[in-house]
Amino acid sequence: MGKILVLYYSRNGAVKKMAQYIARGIESIPGMEAIIRTVPPVSTTTEATEPSVPDSGAPYATLEDLHNCDGLALGSPTRFGNMAAPMKYFIDSTSSLWLSGSLVNKPAVVFSSTSSLHGGQETTLLSMMLPLLHLGFILLGIPYTEADLNNTTTGGTPYGATHVSGTGGKNPISDEEQRLCFVMGKRLAEVAEKLRSDN
Repeated sequence: MGKILVLYYSRNGAVKKMAQYIARGIESIPGMEAIIRTVPPVSTTTEATEPSVPDSGAPYATLEDLHNCDGLALGSPTRFGNMAAPMKYFIDSTSSLWLSGSLVNKPAVVFSSTSSLHGGQETTLLSMMLPLLHLGFILLGIPYTEADLNNTTTGGTPYGATHVSGTGGKNPISDEEQRLCFVMGKRLAEVAEKLRSDN
């Protein structure tokens, strides 16, 4: 089985739901498995620690999860047009994988959620792409052959799947957003499978 790591941070649940739709797309490809993981929050209080296993939801990601994956879907809510600090903190811990080159030529996609349509969706996606390029990933987007990119009035970009959560995160993930998450996960799995078969 090929393994695609779906790694996300979610504060209000929207990015977590997106991760689940992406995982469905991944697993629509025979022989591909979605491994869903999250990262713990960070605290300004240096004494604060999180339990090694979260109380609910996906397990926390390890560097081994990243090393062993055949592809990566990376998701974060927007924080001032950037990825959230917990995701950046985890990525900053990947120097050993960068030094070993163990992530080179693995495919990756990015996804995000914002409270408003112009709340930094694309800049957040770009902020997640930068370290992935340094780590050697091959970045994939969503091509405009997907009709939902032209029709959506909520989230969705060629850079990656997005969601407009609204104030307080009340908006459900729209039909277009769901489909774009699914097709992005499917495309990631298809490319990962081709790369695996070439090696």
